[in-house]
Amino acid sequence: MRILQLSSAQAFGGGERHLADLANGMTRRGHEVFAALRPGSSLASELNSLPSTNIVTMRLRNAIDAVSARKLARFVKDNKIEILHAHLARDYPLAAYAVRANHSCKLVLTRHVLFPLNRLHSLTLSRPARVIAVSGAVKRALAAQQLMPEDRIIVIHNGIDTARFGRTSKADQLAFRRQWKIPDDAVVVGTVGELTALKGHGDFLDSAGSILRSFPDTHFLIAGLDASPGMPNLAALKKQINKLRLDESVRLIGWVEDLPCLYQSLDIFVSASHSESFGLAIAEAMSSSTAVVSTSTEGAAEIIENGVSGKLVGIGDVDALAIAVGELIEDESQRARLKTEGQKRIESEFSLEKMMSATERLYREVLMA
Repeated sequence: MRILQLSSAQAFGGGERHLADLANGMTRRGHEVFAALRPGSSLASELNSLPSTNIVTMRLRNAIDAVSARKLARFVKDNKIEILHAHLARDYPLAAYAVRANHSCKLVLTRHVLFPLNRLHSLTLSRPARVIAVSGAVKRALAAQQLMPEDRIIVIHNGIDTARFGRTSKADQLAFRRQWKIPDDAVVVGTVGELTALKGHGDFLDSAGSILRSFPDTHFLIAGLDASPGMPNLAALKKQINKLRLDESVRLIGWVEDLPCLYQSLDIFVSASHSESFGLAIAEAMSSSTAVVSTSTEGAAEIIENGVSGKLVGIGDVDALAIAVGELIEDESQRARLKTEGQKRIESEFSLEKMMSATERLYREVLMA
């Protein structure tokens, strides 16, 4: 198959990880995969299985960028693209235009988030052969808007490259801890996610304050960047750390390239998020054999079997979060069981190969329709 992946993303997040894994995996499976990106996109360096000649840049400014729409349509025609797969809402209209101008090409969209689409997308969303929802929660949100026939919405969960999150060496884990001046034998609790209010980092810090009263030698890490102008979220977290007198126990460590080493250097991973469409960091931590405590967002509840492969607590319930983490600090055997069961859960239900096979099957179905 000849497949074009489209994304105007500049920053690299969970949706971009999904696209990169999908594009690289489809190339390894023998398909001719292309990518249309914005100039300077961080995705380009992640598409390591694609020939550089298969990656094209377009300005992709917004949903009504007529110049990019025409350029995209020409690219689809010139390269005989059979599947055009778009991943961001602002790219959907451009992709729909390109497919409308090339009747032999099929449009596939992926919806990565729970936020409602604009009603202006109703015309665009009458066109796609299929819309992939990365979780059942996303499918329910899309179906509730009634912008497209529900039978066109297919759930294909994000896939985790379990080989990437295999065990790192103990030496690397110790080196990571020492980099942040954390004792070798300390219990380390961490979280990963963009520094936004939605990710619940403030709740994470409040729970850390409670945990330290019972377990004063615990250390906490927050990995993530504040992409908002002026970085007000980072400033608010620093202020909260100072107010709660957590300066000796909490590290804000910014962006971490080696996520597998980070996850495996933790004893407990926490997601205090207020909303998750899927929960990629949760799944990555589980794949890394790290015990997970998460708020019961819709996405997290699809991944974690409460009490079996992780622990779920109420959204915004700081006390419950602190209690759940404290139980795992105190009970090493329970921690070990969650590590094992969490990793098994990802391998059986959320592997990259499972996602790849389901997406490949969907592509073939729409081409045969």
